[in-house]
Amino acid sequence: MNYHGTEMRQKALTLLRGGARNADVARKLKVPTGTISYWKHMDRAKRGECPGAHHSSCPRCDAELDQAAYAYLLGLYLGDGHIIQNRAMKTPSLSITCADSWPGLMDQCEDAMRAVFPENSVCRVRRKGCREVKMYSKHLWCLFPQHGPGRKHERLIALEPWQQGIVDAHPWDFIRGLIHSDGCRTMNWTTRVVGGVKKRYEYPRYWFTNVSDDIRQLYTDTLDKFGIEWTHCTRAGKEYNISVARRASVALMDAHVGPKY
Repeated sequence: MNYHGTEMRQKALTLLRGGARNADVARKLKVPTGTISYWKHMDRAKRGECPGAHHSSCPRCDAELDQAAYAYLLGLYLGDGHIIQNRAMKTPSLSITCADSWPGLMDQCEDAMRAVFPENSVCRVRRKGCREVKMYSKHLWCLFPQHGPGRKHERLIALEPWQQGIVDAHPWDFIRGLIHSDGCRTMNWTTRVVGGVKKRYEYPRYWFTNVSDDIRQLYTDTLDKFGIEWTHCTRAGKEYNISVARRASVALMDAHVGPKY
């Protein structure tokens, strides 16, 4: 049964076909906006004017992937990223959590997302003390096969051969992504007795902290390719921290990574 009647519906369709907005038609005819929208949709479908399903291209399979940007984004994802898709979501989302303290890092993260997924929109979701840099794509599973149920440190994290090839070609971008997610550059200090006088010395150090043995291994394996000296630092009996403190190694990291900003 048509509550509003055929005549009312035809009046609405005449106005809509003339270019009137849904809200204006609803207000003029005193018909709910949802009803107007439904009438318009059914009219367009009947006349074959509804657009078909959007088929997006995969940044890896159907286009030339920006490998440097991907290597950086992969490092961010392994550290502070997650992919979710629940029953209410038709498309999975990738979120990278970025602290408000590092606005430059947030900009770099967004730039990398846009470079890897040029057809997709990127947004920032406000959280307490941070932002989630976020985007949606049906191709996330292809780009990040490390996704799976549970936490990253509770499952195997290994790169696919094509991912390893990209990391080998752009190792510093990968290292920078890991440091920007789960690492930092700090100033340490120690004391030495020189000529009977205790003096304080400060020196820079890079830290990388991740609970996943596999992700730490990916980090140290990449450092080894450049001869960067690193050590495990134990916390609560766990070797979750990787330290780079040797002067030459820190200088090399400074040249390619640098502190967060």
